[in-house]
Amino acid sequence: MNIPPLALLINRFSPLLALLAGALTVFAFAPFGYWPLQIATLAFLFRLVSQQSSIKRSMLIGWAYGFGWSVCGVYWLYISMHRYGGMPSWMAALAVALLGLVLGGFSALAMGCGAWLMQRRVAAAKNPGGGSASVLLLVIFPALWMLSEWLRGWVLTGFPWVVSGYAHTGSPLAGFAPIVGVYGIAWLAALIAGSLVLLRSNRFAFALAVLIIAAGAVLKTVDWTTVNGRPISVRLLQGNVPQEMKFAGDQINATLTLYHDMILAAPADLIATPETALPLLAHQLPPDYLERLSAFARQSNSHIALGIPISDGPRQYANSVIGIGPTAAKPYRYDKHHLVPFGEFIPTGARWFVDMMRIPLGDFTRGSALQPPFAVKDQWILPNICYEDLFGEEIADQLAAAYFSGDPQPTILLNMSNIGWFGDSIALPQHLQISQMRALETGRPMLRATNTGTTAVIDPKGMVVAQLPPFTQGVLTATVQGYTGWTPYILYGNTLIVALAFLILGGAWFRVRKKPGAAA
Repeated sequence: MNIPPLALLINRFSPLLALLAGALTVFAFAPFGYWPLQIATLAFLFRLVSQQSSIKRSMLIGWAYGFGWSVCGVYWLYISMHRYGGMPSWMAALAVALLGLVLGGFSALAMGCGAWLMQRRVAAAKNPGGGSASVLLLVIFPALWMLSEWLRGWVLTGFPWVVSGYAHTGSPLAGFAPIVGVYGIAWLAALIAGSLVLLRSNRFAFALAVLIIAAGAVLKTVDWTTVNGRPISVRLLQGNVPQEMKFAGDQINATLTLYHDMILAAPADLIATPETALPLLAHQLPPDYLERLSAFARQSNSHIALGIPISDGPRQYANSVIGIGPTAAKPYRYDKHHLVPFGEFIPTGARWFVDMMRIPLGDFTRGSALQPPFAVKDQWILPNICYEDLFGEEIADQLAAAYFSGDPQPTILLNMSNIGWFGDSIALPQHLQISQMRALETGRPMLRATNTGTTAVIDPKGMVVAQLPPFTQGVLTATVQGYTGWTPYILYGNTLIVALAFLILGGAWFRVRKKPGAAA
């Protein structure tokens, strides 16, 4: 009996191997943090696809990788839909699988387009073997990979959770975050992955990988922003109200009392609650509830950032932050503008799906994309609510608006979240890692006030300097220094890297567009 060569076996089972490699990628992200795995598994994907002669099979391999990566990375959505939403287990599992198939389509598109361009280039070349692998692995695949991640961040409102750049908040590539952001880091990681595939045949590939890593390490020492004014005292509240009890009628009074007492326990320049810490609409609160908080703010010279839903009319609800300060001025208000599909807004035709879950206030109205910060002594606090900090370009846009208008610069970012929907899962440390990336991109500290975890203070270098244990009730007290200034990412966002990728791929297409492609 003849045993097929290893290469033939790998090729035969390449979709399954890609699926396993994608699943393994989850260990590159928090809470595990084995960031080299992200590069290694991506290199494995590139190698598998580079050996294919079929565009369709290349897409299948890319799809398998993306499916394994996505499903293992966001399996915790099952918890929110089944345990807390009451959806039947089989349907919740099917919904996660379908999401994985959709997200896997982005990597399938990248690998399919790469295979198509490569086939066209080989058909057009006088010397088909000359440099084809290097062009594919160092030019075409990395640019396509970055674009697929970027597309995933905005198509159908976007779902950029565990995009590959987030694995590198603790790697040398983090030094590039203030320049090119999370998607630019994804491109650089893909360049290193392509270089790994070429190590045996291309000395330049090794030098390129070393150069990127070394440059990232040097850039981590660069300070893009500078200290602004005096630091402020901060109290971040973590109520640890179980999600299954948060909106229960017999629990609401206890929750109101809990946060009332936590706020009034001690003064601070800034006291922040989690998202929707008060589970009633503002006009449904006890008549003197907000007045008592306002009186405390005036007497103690404190500022309170209060997470609460607000109604502006019949069936008009906003997921909001109210800022209560020591002056008699009108309270500050921030409304969440990037809403969660199915959880905070209902896509057309999906009412039946949402109705299967017990999600209160599941159809919010959107706030403005550009909203001002609020002042706390020398600092300007820019809130974002839960899921919004996945969208670094939107936070950068709000900061850039101050640059171009001359308005006060936000100096501290504040994320107020309730991810109790996802139980005791890896969603909590993953979300903390996302906030770390926002701090790196903007050169500003990020404060996190959460219901069940992870409440934390992150410095402008993306380091967690203080944190409460998850699933505990407590208050995180810290002194936080604000920063001002502009990173390249704030000013240009994703525009430059996306334009460069399209320019590179457009040039590759232009060179082969008049030649017939190989058969798929």
